[in-house]
Amino acid sequence: MSVNDADLKVVEEQLGRAPRGVLDISYRSPDGVPGVVKTAPKLDDGTPFPTLYYLTDPRLTTEASRLEVALVMKWMTDRLAEDEELRADYQRAHEHYLAKRNEIEDLGTDFSGGGMPDRVKCLHVLIAYALAEGPDHFRLGTESVAMAAEHGDLRGTAIPEDWPTVEDLGINMEDFDFSRAGGA
Repeated sequence: MSVNDADLKVVEEQLGRAPRGVLDISYRSPDGVPGVVKTAPKLDDGTPFPTLYYLTDPRLTTEASRLEVALVMKWMTDRLAEDEELRADYQRAHEHYLAKRNEIEDLGTDFSGGGMPDRVKCLHVLIAYALAEGPDHFRLGTESVAMAAEHGDLRGTAIPEDWPTVEDLGINMEDFDFSRAGGA
């Protein structure tokens, strides 16, 4: 994908500010809206910006926040501590993220994003990363997107119709308390 002035204008409207360091549109929603931008590891002023994939679509950022309020991050982090296969998958995702970012510019750090590889600290990063790389790239990203699709009723608009469902992934949305999350 590529980025043009029209895309940057949409992203600016989505963010409510001028986007910084945008290299590419890494994901467009099924309805054609930029949803994830790939950003430079350093901004124009030299400030490190380690977030390679940045979630911009307000429908997605809202659902990421709702999932966070419903303690999805804690559930995922607890599973990382117990499930060796899941932990290895998350480690591979972390290493891939670093390699992709370092292809652009090496920041000389092993920090990737979203708490990888030890914990889940930001579902915005996991959703952006999963949407940019696709549904089979890493389990927790796939789950995050599926949960956002389900809870926000975003399938076919902000999230592809064919993204794995929470049912496919064995996730029961009733296990989470969305009472303080608002919305859907």
